[in-house]
Amino acid sequence: MYAAITSATLLGTTGVAITVEAHVGNGLPGFTVVGLPDEGCRESRDRVRAAMLSSGLEWPNRRITINLAGAGERRGGAALDLAIAVGVLVAHEILTPESVQGLSFIAELGLDGSLRPTAGMAPLVAAVHHSTPVVAHGAVRESLLARPEKLRAVNSLAQLVQVLQGDAPWPDVDMSDVSIDNDFVPDLADVRGQASARLALEVAAAGMHHLLMVGPPGAGKSMLARRMPGLLPRLTDEEAFACAMVRSAAGVPLHAGVVSSPPFRSPHHTMSMAAMVGGGSGHIRPGELTLATNGVLFLDEMGEFAPTVLDALRQPLEEGVVHIARAHGSVVMPAKSLLVAATNPCPCGGGGPGGCACQLPVKQKYFRRFSGPLLDRFDLRITLTRPTTAELTSSEPGECSAVVAERVRTVRELSLARQGCVNSAIPADVLDEVAPLSEDAMSTLRSRLDNGRLSGRGYHRIRRVARTLADMHGHAHVIDAQWVEVALSLRATFNAADGTFR
Repeated sequence: MYAAITSATLLGTTGVAITVEAHVGNGLPGFTVVGLPDEGCRESRDRVRAAMLSSGLEWPNRRITINLAGAGERRGGAALDLAIAVGVLVAHEILTPESVQGLSFIAELGLDGSLRPTAGMAPLVAAVHHSTPVVAHGAVRESLLARPEKLRAVNSLAQLVQVLQGDAPWPDVDMSDVSIDNDFVPDLADVRGQASARLALEVAAAGMHHLLMVGPPGAGKSMLARRMPGLLPRLTDEEAFACAMVRSAAGVPLHAGVVSSPPFRSPHHTMSMAAMVGGGSGHIRPGELTLATNGVLFLDEMGEFAPTVLDALRQPLEEGVVHIARAHGSVVMPAKSLLVAATNPCPCGGGGPGGCACQLPVKQKYFRRFSGPLLDRFDLRITLTRPTTAELTSSEPGECSAVVAERVRTVRELSLARQGCVNSAIPADVLDEVAPLSEDAMSTLRSRLDNGRLSGRGYHRIRRVARTLADMHGHAHVIDAQWVEVALSLRATFNAADGTFR
């Protein structure tokens, strides 16, 4: 006998609908899965058999063949357990084909027959929008992120069989909309001093310009970076749901549900390249870069990251997407995040109040970990010093995040109305139109280009930062030399002669 059951599999951050075909026929008893199954799907044979026997259902002592049809890449995962079990039950004539018509099944099976949630429930449910998904009760909250028209949920395989045989009704499912909440974000008012760093932070938020901060321990680099989400505009409903879908695909617990605050990811410097940009030998998972989409990716202690991991960020930062290619297929995942990085000026961190204890070759070797092309991706590169005693002990708070965020929002609205994108994403071929320079401003940039202190990419990035600065101060369409000078002052360069940024 033959059965075809609808389910879904996960490719990167996207769910793909597939058909699980089951055939129970004569021959030597066995269980075979074909159709490019992954390791997790091949293991489903033992889980499905144990779950059926624990549920008091007969296991067919015949030849069982499962085919995964509908996608060209390797597929599977524990989410196909329930679809495989239902396919076997229909092919073995325990259930009728009519009872599963219009339904799709997405759940992992426990050995006791219970249904369990699996990673990526939201994109998996979104992939089968043409049918009614059946999921585990514990997966209802996450499944509703896909906004299905109807959703069914049961606790066990035995309960599902009773419902499909007409012996019990479907359990009620609360289909109320998932609320969007505001997450707590630290306030910029907590930061004392650091006027230039505050300016750089506001410019970065207003134009989505990548920011590198170089300074000794205690200068406030991490403190400033963690307040960046509070300066960015709140996520729209669609962006908030999209971020939640990505987190679901990555298997990140959604304890806070859907939040309107931009995501903030701060990975440890020991992470691998696959953990940063995404990948995996079998099942391709999103990395930290994708999880930070529409938000901030903060690299604390950037000098401690492996150079190969840092260089892997170069192309995704430029294109806004990350391409992961494997022998069995390729996946494209979003990577539109604001990169904020912090590093010490040398291995000793700049030393104590007495000064740095590192020799010049040590400093030079430390900064050679950052390739020139990677540093060129940072529109803003600033140096920080420790706050003074008067600043640290002052009881007067600094400007709060809400005030700065309002100015950022104004610049964002202006740039979107003018060129349809944030200032950091202005195409090079339209810079003369949306960011024209005065004669003095162009002369300043030409001199930097002539003496080799500015690359072609840096030239375009300086113009974009100057456009943001001019927008922040409500200046005319033509960019004056003063904003180019400020943009250049916010783009420190590494001096190999003395091993410093300046």
